[in-house]
Amino acid sequence: MGDDRDVKGILNLNKPVGVSSRAIVDRVVRLLPRAKLGHAGTLDPLASGVLVVGVGQGTRLVESIQAMAKTYRATIRLGGRSDTLDADGTVAWEDDPRIPTSAEVDAALATQVGTILQQPPAYSALRVGGRRAYDLARAGQAAELAPRPVRIDRVERLPYEWPRLDIEVDCGGGTYIRSIARDVGEALGCGGFIEVLRRTRIGPFAIEDALDPDALAAETIGAAMLPLLAAVPHLPAIPLDDVQLGLVARGRPLDAARLSVRPPSTGEVALVAPDGSLAAIAEVDPAAGAVRPRKVVM
Repeated sequence: MGDDRDVKGILNLNKPVGVSSRAIVDRVVRLLPRAKLGHAGTLDPLASGVLVVGVGQGTRLVESIQAMAKTYRATIRLGGRSDTLDADGTVAWEDDPRIPTSAEVDAALATQVGTILQQPPAYSALRVGGRRAYDLARAGQAAELAPRPVRIDRVERLPYEWPRLDIEVDCGGGTYIRSIARDVGEALGCGGFIEVLRRTRIGPFAIEDALDPDALAAETIGAAMLPLLAAVPHLPAIPLDDVQLGLVARGRPLDAARLSVRPPSTGEVALVAPDGSLAAIAEVDPAAGAVRPRKVVM
């Protein structure tokens, strides 16, 4: 593959159950030891599914990918409460739990839709006073994390047969599915925690296209990588000529009137090099009649 310090792209990987997101990234590190790597959207060891890894200049897109809408499928185990809000924690079972009806389940799920205030799990990667919340919790110093606004677009009930409730969730970045399980269980008066969790989509990256991390090899990882442009299909694409590409490489703004494609009046656009690769994410400045590069990834 040559010097892997020059490699750039996006890997859509299918994380298996039982390993951390960091462990999956470490597998890629062994194949590309000199490349810069970063992943979008941590998955707990119990969870599986889409894990997007940015390679080289792809790491500059990780923050944007992490903020994209996500889809999850989960099994909530009703009738108990877990300190970690999932089956990997210590579970306290209800002695004689009430069994909610399907109508009650639907009403509880409806409370989770919209822009809501959600309290993150004590066992999370959020920082409290410079330390990870899960480190404090493991040391017996669990902090009370303040509720935060999150956007949940859809919570659909799938099969429900007591004590298991299957759901599918569409949500924005920063949403904890474990918190949904806890809050639904409390609304139903019986407790609940995550038993199975699978992320099936982050933005344009779907589980159907995700690669098995164990199947990656030094000889094939280059071909497995998606181009950076695959991370921004939602942005209007603006093709550049060689002169404009040179300006973008230096972080200089472009005259919107001289572009071959008229940019939108506001918002972000994808600047595309003559060879078809992503050169930068830029922002339209309508007052100045300019398009200003914000993340140059050449």
